[in-house]
Amino acid sequence: MSRGPAGEGRGSSVRPITERARRVMLRTQDGVAIDASYEPGSGPADGPVIVLAHGFTGDLERPHVRRAAEVFAQGGAVVTFTFRGHGRSGGRSTVGDREVLDLAAAVAWARSLGHARVVTVGFSMGGSVVLRHAALHRGRTEARTDAVVAVSAPACWFYRGTAPMRRLHWVVTRRTGRMVGRLGLRTRIHPYDWDPIPLSPVESVPLIAPTPLLVVHGDRDPYFPVDHPRMLAEAAAGGAELWLEEGMGHAEHAASDALLARIGEWARIAGTAQ
Repeated sequence: MSRGPAGEGRGSSVRPITERARRVMLRTQDGVAIDASYEPGSGPADGPVIVLAHGFTGDLERPHVRRAAEVFAQGGAVVTFTFRGHGRSGGRSTVGDREVLDLAAAVAWARSLGHARVVTVGFSMGGSVVLRHAALHRGRTEARTDAVVAVSAPACWFYRGTAPMRRLHWVVTRRTGRMVGRLGLRTRIHPYDWDPIPLSPVESVPLIAPTPLLVVHGDRDPYFPVDHPRMLAEAAAGGAELWLEEGMGHAEHAASDALLARIGEWARIAGTAQ
């Protein structure tokens, strides 16, 4: 979930998509149009590209997504894209299910631009998507990832243990809530239940190895308490690195520029390690 003023209190100046960026509409395997942008960045041209997967109610033009992309671009190329049902992309949000196809299209596009190495970095809903994508696209050269970072990701579906998640479930599951999502949050939500229920993030993690995995979570996350990242790390059976960030809240808004820079550095080292 993406809420509040982006970068508030971070002291960063968020700029719009640069003139160097390339903006396209991608097409997913199930035919949905996905808005995407490529920024060559300031790092080595032969380095890995980061594909950034935003949280629920975000899109590639939102200031908090631009800020994260800008920090990542200081170390190299970045692809940002907008999940289905958000912003200029087509379709309706399935809140983490078919969004795996959106990420796969963005990863394949990044490789088509000449990048041999791709690292996926997802926030909140996007964190669950990067985990499921890595588990489901192993060995598929055009859509596979070389390293994965999940920030503020849930471990399991249908979690209602916090007030923000109870509000989110109301938005997703109720007709009035979906109207609020469409009109107030610029997010068009699919009205039907999952059928079948997709592989959960914690079920996905054991399938990711040997791909490097980093789990990042704040100890003051109001959506998902710290048992979620711990469950994800435990499911990796030693194959994941866990960063529990003191004082951090939820997802892109709560990630400082310094933390984003650390994530970007980890991503590029891990993305070239294999």
